Amino acid sequence: MDSMVNHYTAGKRKRATDSYTPGGQSGFRPDYAVNVYTQILKQLYPEVPVLIGGIEASLRRVTHYDYWADKLFPTILESSGADLLVYGMGELPLREILRLLAKGVPFSSLSTIPQTALLRPAKDPLPVNKNWEDIHLHSHELCLKDKRSYTANFKHVEQESNKVQARRILQRVGERQLLINPPYPPMSEEQIDASFDLPYTRMSHPKYLKRGSVPAYEMIRFSVNMHRGCFGGCSFCTISAHQGKFIASRSEESILKEVDVVTQMPDFKGYISDLGGPSANMYRMKGKVQEICDRCVSPSCIHPVICSNLDTSHKPMTEIYKKVDAHPKVKKAFVGSGIRYDLLVDSYNKNNDGSLTEYMEQLVTRHVCGRLKVAPEHTSDATLRVMRKPSFKHFHEFKKKYEAINKKHGLNQPLIPYFISSHPGSQMEDMANLAAETKEMGFKLEQVQDFTPTPMTVATEIYYSGLHPYTLQPIYTPKSPKEKKSQHLFFFWYKQENHSLIRQKLIAMDRADLIPKLIDEKKKFQKREIIKGRRELQGKAGKRQRGELSYQFLVFNF
Repeated sequence: MDSMVNHYTAGKRKRATDSYTPGGQSGFRPDYAVNVYTQILKQLYPEVPVLIGGIEASLRRVTHYDYWADKLFPTILESSGADLLVYGMGELPLREILRLLAKGVPFSSLSTIPQTALLRPAKDPLPVNKNWEDIHLHSHELCLKDKRSYTANFKHVEQESNKVQARRILQRVGERQLLINPPYPPMSEEQIDASFDLPYTRMSHPKYLKRGSVPAYEMIRFSVNMHRGCFGGCSFCTISAHQGKFIASRSEESILKEVDVVTQMPDFKGYISDLGGPSANMYRMKGKVQEICDRCVSPSCIHPVICSNLDTSHKPMTEIYKKVDAHPKVKKAFVGSGIRYDLLVDSYNKNNDGSLTEYMEQLVTRHVCGRLKVAPEHTSDATLRVMRKPSFKHFHEFKKKYEAINKKHGLNQPLIPYFISSHPGSQMEDMANLAAETKEMGFKLEQVQDFTPTPMTVATEIYYSGLHPYTLQPIYTPKSPKEKKSQHLFFFWYKQENHSLIRQKLIAMDRADLIPKLIDEKKKFQKREIIKGRRELQGKAGKRQRGELSYQFLVFNF
């Protein structure tokens, strides 16, 4: 977990709790933890090399915008003083590092290992790998001076992070040169099985026992991860930047073996909390013709349309669900990971092989824990294009399909949509339309959030520079606290205390037509007249007279 996302809300307020600390207590880790811990280690052991990795380091491997400090930072190798960085999921580079060290290779010579980054004096010759081509980014110093140059860098960083045959990325940082070596290819089934089949204890560290349970651990202790990677490429998401867009799937045997392990845990009550992955319904999905994928530079396989080369069959997932369902010690196996609803509707997924309805039936009838959460994120097509998400019309189709299956089986499992306010491209009027459309669909929104810029996403680059990194064209972004608060307000049209402000904003943007759609003005008028009438009646003498007036008043209004 990134320490800054962990510690602060989208409004930069310090969080009162920490889901990754025993007892949920906050304040046990510093901000920018990788920097702080590395610097401490360097002070204590100046001659010992430090290797960093994980989410926080991985997403800061190049010049990046930091929302919390509101400025550009250089690669975390520079700010932390670390000697080597492993980015992404680290099994393969870490294994190679340990293999070479065991052979006696000096740590300082580990300069050509894939999926690592390092800083070297700019005057030194580059380490040679005849299979690699190089791409030069604008220097860190130029990025500090020119937002356009900084933003232009990101397109190359994202593309090279998601290519089968990537180039080595070079960036000048002061008197040193940053080298980001190309990533390893996606793990094969054999490789990912070997990693997941190791004898993990599935427990948090014993030192935490006396301090209470770790909330985040409690959420996932009975879960099973089937795959990694995500080809959605959403503009606000960092999954592909860390895990890549290509799906690495475990074998059915490995997954069922882990299910057996979970069922033997001493406090297992028969319920698997999640059978999924970064996006739950991408298991086993890959290109039909690998050579086409090898040449691809697109950051998303499903935006603006689903690639015709992508195998989107849901049959392998359905089969796994059924087998886990049949396990004698499993009462229910829920799918708690995010579902890509756009892969489940015929209007968007043109590659339907007939497996979508079968998967939906299995999911809805056996694997939904009370309600299903999906993430359309917005209703405005213009904003959704910036987000790299499909048109909201496809969500309407999914909702209809989901509710039909629930009705067919006599189930009452609400659909809960996630939405984001203040995302780049989102105008105030878009949020007003979002509120009106979702209200008309019967939703009172709960799962909502304000956009938080995090390192290494398209949306963050737009937020900082005002330019889209692929087109270098300006994109509107709400940035001031007032703008962000106003956009967020429309999520909660149903709260009485918001009505006056919502009415003012709708009038100001010349959208008074939405007032009766969001605020029931007729009922408000009647309520005011009833109160007025009651006050008038209180001034009249005589019980009978009051009763007659009250009757006449109510008949007039109703």
